Parts: sequence; C-alpha cells; structure tokens
Amino acid sequence: RWPERPILAASTTEGANRPSPDRVVHAGAGATWLGPMTAPANAVLAECVKALASSGLTVHPESDILGRLWQKLVVNAGINPFTALLDCPNGDILHADLFLNHIDGLCEEIARLMVAAGQPEQAPSALRERIEIIARNTARNTSSMRSDVQNGRTTEIDYINGFLVQLGRSKGIATPVNQMLAERVQQLSLN
Repeated sequence: RWPERPILAASTTEGANRPSPDRVVHAGAGATWLGPMTAPANAVLAECVKALASSGLTVHPESDILGRLWQKLVVNAGINPFTALLDCPNGDILHADLFLNHIDGLCEEIARLMVAAGQPEQAPSALRERIEIIARNTARNTSSMRSDVQNGRTTEIDYINGFLVQLGRSKGIATPVNQMLAERVQQLSLN
C-alpha cells in the first residue's frame, strides 16, 4: 500500500503469556528477526535492529522477512488450532487423532498456497516435519490460541487459518482443512 515508506516487519520466538488482562509475563527468551517489507526500509534496518537490541532482545536483521513470517504462519496454523480444539499442550497434539487425520491435508493446502503467494516451493512433508519439531520442542507449552479459548478471549484464528482460507479463495485453491479448523475454533469462541 505504501511502497515509498520504510515499513519493517518482525518475527519473534520470545515467549510470553497473559495471566490476567492487565499483566504480561515474559516466559522465555528467544530471538527476533527484523526485515524490510519495502525498499526504503533497507536504509533504516540496521538502525532499527540496533535500537531493538538495546532493549535486551536478541535481534537479527532478516533480508527475507516475508519468508520467515510464512514459516511462523505454517507452525501456528499447524499447532495452535489443534491445541485449542483438543485443550492440550503443544506436544500432545502429535498423538491425537484430530491432528493425525488432518495434518497431511493441512500441509498440502499450505504448500500450494505458499507457491501461489510467491514463496519458494516446499514439500508438504517438510512443512509437517517443521510443525512436529516445534510441537516436540515446545511440548509442555500452551499455545496462545488454547490460552485465549481457556480465558474466554477472542482467538487469532481469523489471522492464521482464516487468512489461509481467504488466500485460497483469492487464488482459486481449495482449503477444506483450514476452513474446518477455522470454523471449529470460531465455534469454541462462541461457547
């Protein structure tokens, strides 16, 4: 929308949770990647990385921030709705029928969407492997979506699997698994 402006995006693995509406708890150190979304942002990237790093965060410049954001979307789409629907920590989804019956279809949909969105082609099996590695590495964690459902808050399902459904519609790509997950999580929020 504003190609002449310096617009940056970030992706982080910092962990946090919100035990109450007025309190945020830093739950684990991670890394943050910052990168340009527009050409003018290249001129301010180093300065912004330095400013954020001065806060104590571990910050890295990232030339392909959109690719990194897609990878985070893959993981969030493949973990969060399952943990919310099953009301379980991340690692428990790996043995649940809901996950096992739908993860391959989900990854096939996402792989097609990534190519349609201009991202490098990735095998659905590689996407599944990444999702499962993260689920194992964060096995005891509660996803933000599960926490939102538990606390009666609006989830980010519309911006994760719902976004993938909308992208599929705009590109003419069927997304029945993403649609099912989005609808089922939306139903949780209504109850």
